Amino acid sequence: MEFSESDPIPISMPIPIPIDLFVSKKHDKTHKNGDSYFLNSDDKIVYKVNRRSSTDSSSSSSTQRVLRDAEGTPLISIHSHHKGCWQCYKGDGESKDFLFRVLRTKNTLTRTELEVFLVAEDLPDSPPDLKVKGFPFQKSCTIYKGNDIVAQTSLMYKLNQIFVKRGKFRLTIFPGSVDHAFVVALIVIFLHG
Repeated sequence: MEFSESDPIPISMPIPIPIDLFVSKKHDKTHKNGDSYFLNSDDKIVYKVNRRSSTDSSSSSSTQRVLRDAEGTPLISIHSHHKGCWQCYKGDGESKDFLFRVLRTKNTLTRTELEVFLVAEDLPDSPPDLKVKGFPFQKSCTIYKGNDIVAQTSLMYKLNQIFVKRGKFRLTIFPGSVDHAFVVALIVIFLHG
């Protein structure tokens, strides 16, 4: 079979494309106060985040958020330990399978920066594995792995719209080796930190 220059080239491999998730505090009438939802383009829940306060007096955590999949299975629990420091565990956090830690390195009115340390690389003088930089008020941030962009958030602008609503915004995850639930957990920390 011969192809001319005008014929499309057959591709046998899938082409990696960015994935968009839409972040909202409300989804239908099922939302609870403090919950966040990450929806796909079909308006189906992909991830949800539940907030709960720690009732354990021996725990240094004051607030915990649990990232769950669409079925409600806990994926990552996010523990806020003190201003600007989070530790994240696998599942609901009961097993204490430590995954990563996040430190806030900059927090000004117009800029917030976070450094992410994975458990395997978390040594005293080790550089961060990822960095998150942006402006939480505008729901705008970029996650970097070295010089590569892993994901970005942005408000959803519409033509002829003077004021942009901040209640729902877009998260674009670029193709690569970073887990989507991990990226969602970083966005939750960035926005609620």
